[in-house]
Amino acid sequence: MPPRSSSSRKGDNGIVLVAGGSRFYHGAPVLASMAALRSGADLVYTAVPRSIITSVRSFSPAIIALPLPDDKLTVGSANRLAAMLPKRVDTAAIGMGMSVEKEAIVVLVKKLKEDGTKILLDASALIPQIVNEISNTCSIVTPHAGEYKRLFGHDPGTTKSEMTSNVRKLAKEYGIVVVLKGWLNVISDGEQTAIIKRSTPAMTVGGSGDVLSGLAAGLLAKMKPFDAAIVGVYLNGLAGSLAFKRSGLHIIATDLVDILPAVMKPFDKVRQERL
Repeated sequence: MPPRSSSSRKGDNGIVLVAGGSRFYHGAPVLASMAALRSGADLVYTAVPRSIITSVRSFSPAIIALPLPDDKLTVGSANRLAAMLPKRVDTAAIGMGMSVEKEAIVVLVKKLKEDGTKILLDASALIPQIVNEISNTCSIVTPHAGEYKRLFGHDPGTTKSEMTSNVRKLAKEYGIVVVLKGWLNVISDGEQTAIIKRSTPAMTVGGSGDVLSGLAAGLLAKMKPFDAAIVGVYLNGLAGSLAFKRSGLHIIATDLVDILPAVMKPFDKVRQERL
């Protein structure tokens, strides 16, 4: 984990955009946003449809909620969102719980890339049309097996060797970091590959992937993509293990968010600056 400067100011430790949510999935962007904040990011902007913005804002005063005019991400709302953002956004996590027009995802990612924003894509943002747009960039994709097939056009495999080989091959081909989520989490940038076994079957609970996306996006603001992905998966799993010890197979995704500070605190470092 990178150290934090003792003289750092608001924004120096990461500015993150979370874009997601829909009428039926207002919790997904909230979970991602809270995880990004708990990762140590200074500011998190949460872009959601106007129809759910009140419920999103009510979850925490720490959330900076930006209203999107449509119930799904359209080209118009993508352009509107790009115009609302501050000049600097370090990372963007896109897709959690979101209804999308395929062209709109491409438009939004292209605009963010032009401003130097690093991208993490999950859930609805994992569409075939986006692969070429993020190729050879500081981008992370976090599919489960079904999303992997939709994104790349074939199954990831069922054995450890098949999944490892396929993930490594595609990460290398497209120049991105691929995180295949499942009972084995396979993470690769095409050169390096890591395998992290799921910490507990309690982690099948809905929302755990949204927490991972927000956590990894927050880390990506200060770390290289492969490192952010590995650390994110590891810390998310560690939070799951601690939650399991407390609540058994009855954990919910907010338990992971609540436990993240205790999980991350042992790795905290402050770099003292001379006056």
